[in-house]
Amino acid sequence: MDLDELRDLIARHARPDMTTAIDGVLVSKTERPSPPSPEMSGTVLALIAQGAKRIALGDRVYEYRAGQYLVASVDMPITGHFTEASPDRPAMGFGLVLHPATVAELLLRAAPGDLPAGGGTPSGMAVSDAPGALVDAVVRLLRLLDRPRDVAVLAPLIKREILWRLVTGEQGAVVRQLGLADSNLSHIARAVQWIRDHYARSFRVEDVAQLSGMSVSAFYRNFQAVTAMSPIQFQKQIRLQEARLLLATHPRDVTGVGHRVGYDSPSQFSREYRRQFGASPSEDAARLRGPAPGTVPALA
Repeated sequence: MDLDELRDLIARHARPDMTTAIDGVLVSKTERPSPPSPEMSGTVLALIAQGAKRIALGDRVYEYRAGQYLVASVDMPITGHFTEASPDRPAMGFGLVLHPATVAELLLRAAPGDLPAGGGTPSGMAVSDAPGALVDAVVRLLRLLDRPRDVAVLAPLIKREILWRLVTGEQGAVVRQLGLADSNLSHIARAVQWIRDHYARSFRVEDVAQLSGMSVSAFYRNFQAVTAMSPIQFQKQIRLQEARLLLATHPRDVTGVGHRVGYDSPSQFSREYRRQFGASPSEDAARLRGPAPGTVPALA
């Protein structure tokens, strides 16, 4: 596994916004550890080339470091931070956005028997050691950044190879379900999107289960398996993350922000906000108005 060239490529092409000239490909470089920061995971492959990162999803904690990758098959509220990074040895990561349609197309091209049999509903997030073939494909993809003329033709081919390494690898079940229209994960992803779109609205779990095409018991069980949270806990995470974003621009309207994200009780909003972020809404708003802390790239 040649991580040295991967590190060189990332160091050369990393930008503050993590984007590259290849669509859906991100690289990041972070020179200092950062405090835990709320973010959305995206649906992504994230490979660490140097350093280490810790991610909390509900009551689960995922830690991964150089030579390991994380896959997220549902866009979920997480708290993440780099735990090993310094100016002399910055944390470096590669990210590839995963699209359900692309996964589905790849699965259709596979011959019978080429894919391992699936079983149960996998978690929406998993960590594994990166096999050499996967790292090699990632390196070849990033080399194209030095040869812009080749990107349009070769990048889609190498992306497909990377995806194939994922769907046939140790965490293939997590990725494969992303492309299966009738998988349990796809039903839960539909519910997740609905809750994200309507986070300020109260809902009955029964109604969201019906929207997902599942019985209440199956929906609750599968939702917990994928997200490590109950539907109501998931909604609370989304509400509090949205509240924090709003407080950055409306720091003096704590009550109004709480109401906008769905809290009728200011005291409940303040209590749950403090539990999530370690400070009251007003204290955190003041902190957010100060010098911007180092942010944590979600896809690294």
